[in-house]
Amino acid sequence: MDATKNSFSNYRQIEKAIRYIDDNFKEQPSIEEIAHNIGMSKYHFIRIFKEYVGVTPKQFLHSLTLNYAKEHIKESKSILDTSLDIGLSSSSRLHELFVNLIGVTPKEYREKGKNVEIVYGYGETPFGEALIGFTCKGICYLGFIDDNQKKIFERFEKHWEKADLIHNDVEAKQYLENIFIKNKKYNLLVKGTNFQINVWKALLNLPNGVLSTYQDIANFLDKPKAVRAVASAIGKNNIGYLIPCHRVISKSGAMSGYRWGIERKKILIAYESMKKEKIDEIYNDSN
Repeated sequence: MDATKNSFSNYRQIEKAIRYIDDNFKEQPSIEEIAHNIGMSKYHFIRIFKEYVGVTPKQFLHSLTLNYAKEHIKESKSILDTSLDIGLSSSSRLHELFVNLIGVTPKEYREKGKNVEIVYGYGETPFGEALIGFTCKGICYLGFIDDNQKKIFERFEKHWEKADLIHNDVEAKQYLENIFIKNKKYNLLVKGTNFQINVWKALLNLPNGVLSTYQDIANFLDKPKAVRAVASAIGKNNIGYLIPCHRVISKSGAMSGYRWGIERKKILIAYESMKKEKIDEIYNDSN
């Protein structure tokens, strides 16, 4: 898990930098200023960034701008329109995840997970510490932790109120390593209304580096007036990262509203956008 530990440490440094940039955005701080204010030398700061993201801090910061967001949300419309051909009822090949999204049975929903056995635990990821829960059917919870481990556990416990919970950090760390380091795919077990599940399925159609708006998701579901309901459903997503609610932003391009922290949302978006650009470059070079 050395790679995970290094990534986790780098994430904390990047998070501090993003917070500083947010607080001092109008002054347009230099790389030297940012590095100094998080207690690092300029060149060490640049090295950490390149180790973590693979690009320079300037390129990384560019991907956080509103202009970048506005450019890339255009792409989501065509992707969502194309995915209508697949249909929301399709349970497989939901974009690059290639996973099944499984809803609990109506009986399990009513009984709040009664008799469902869930193994859970804590571990490090490139985007901070996380709590993960999983069953024989698939992953049923993934939430990032900042300073309050108790709070995230209470949220998880409330969501699966009557389930049989089994604490196992060893297995949890293996799952997290498989997801974040080895890119292994897992089925996802969700508990929600039909509308919420359809919103989450729509999110799975958004690939790395592509952003969408709440309105686009509402249009995709053929419910153009249900923007608030879409936003509410996205806010109730309990499987962070794998169901990519971080890829949805406001129509203006503003990146607000993320239950695991706005800095983390920005980092996820920037990380994925850089990853996408690299893949696009490789693809274009090979053609």
